[in-house]
Amino acid sequence: MSENYLVVGAGKSGVAAAELLLDMKKNVTIFEANKDFDEKTFRAVNGSLDKVPLVIGEMSDDDMKKFDEAVLSPGVPLDSSFSERLKAAGARITGEVELAFECGKGKLVAITGTNGKTTTTSLTGEIMKLDNEDVRVVGNIGNPYTKEAATETEKTVTVAEISSFQLETTDKFHPNVAAILNITPDHLNRHHTMEEYIRVKELITQNQTESDTLVLNYEDKVLRAFGEKMMGKRKVVFFSSKTELSEGFFIKDGKIVKAHDGKIESYLAVEELQILGPHNWENAMAAIAMTEAMGVPKRKIIEGLRNFTAVEHRIEYVCTKNGVKYYNDSKGTNPDAAIKAVEAMNGPICLIGGGYDKGNSYDEWVNSFNKRVKMIALIGQTKNKIAECCQRHGFMNFELCDTLEEAIDACTENAVPGDNVLLSPACASWDMFKNYEIRGQIFKEYVKSKI
Repeated sequence: MSENYLVVGAGKSGVAAAELLLDMKKNVTIFEANKDFDEKTFRAVNGSLDKVPLVIGEMSDDDMKKFDEAVLSPGVPLDSSFSERLKAAGARITGEVELAFECGKGKLVAITGTNGKTTTTSLTGEIMKLDNEDVRVVGNIGNPYTKEAATETEKTVTVAEISSFQLETTDKFHPNVAAILNITPDHLNRHHTMEEYIRVKELITQNQTESDTLVLNYEDKVLRAFGEKMMGKRKVVFFSSKTELSEGFFIKDGKIVKAHDGKIESYLAVEELQILGPHNWENAMAAIAMTEAMGVPKRKIIEGLRNFTAVEHRIEYVCTKNGVKYYNDSKGTNPDAAIKAVEAMNGPICLIGGGYDKGNSYDEWVNSFNKRVKMIALIGQTKNKIAECCQRHGFMNFELCDTLEEAIDACTENAVPGDNVLLSPACASWDMFKNYEIRGQIFKEYVKSKI
């Protein structure tokens, strides 16, 4: 490994990467582009990094030449001018996921996809814990991989949620079991084309061999074709919520079943799951396929499935007030995720949507409203764009709101007993909130205390 490292980004993942490199006795410098970054607070909170040089705002080309390797925050694009300057200075570009893999030990299960990653990663982790003493659930789910890598052993099982941003900087990254849950348009402001977005997602399996397992969604045409191409090169396992497969997992008579060796093996009825909607049946099947590939006994897999409840901010039930149910789906940050939330609701919906513009189209989302959505309250950068989309499709019952609280009030005024008020924005949060977690937390707190 290199000796002189530049960690780009002083957020949670950057801090964890810097701490891991210090544990390895490497020379570390942290760079933070935000000129208003509060170094005093950073030092106070991160005492382990008190002697690590911190460069804020700008870095010269000559200073860049001092580093053998640069560990990029996932938020820093590879084609940014800063990244290009680092490459020109001779630094190897990597990311915290690649760094953690190189330093970590044990077995690795990795999950990517446009939607469902957090639920599937959490579910897979909970099932793995029923059969293993040391399980680390890491990655884009909120716990940096680099935070766990230093203490992993050969008995550790790491279950990692991996985003496309993180996959961009992988090289040797090699999961024993990998899953791609689905691929729909997202982050095109970063990846520019769907072809590039697909290519990056498929990097999760680039180093897998015939002894490794790749789990794919049969109903995703891109992944079906990719899986057929990978047959013989990987152990490919398909799952499907619509098609009866000759090999793989699917839904039959309301049950999750597995077809193999000419037999149909039943696992459990979908009504036994505590997570809502067909998309969560897919997440459950992916988790079964992965944990089974890791050797977890069937009875423990079923136990884990029955006991698992919804992840925070993902179609999370908040409360019922005056006969109206409130659901927090703040993690529905793209149209496809928001469609799945709409489809999961039982009863009419008063919907809250809008936020940061990632360059997505909202036509398919609006078309999914049908008779399910009574009205939509729109907020954020995209509210006018979505309103125009609604008008094109003849959906006129929308309200433009300045704040999330105003949108909640608008939905509450329109809701009657038996309805659902659903926050599922189809957009990222960054125009109004630091992250989707804060957006969801504000929604929950306001609903519980003010409604």
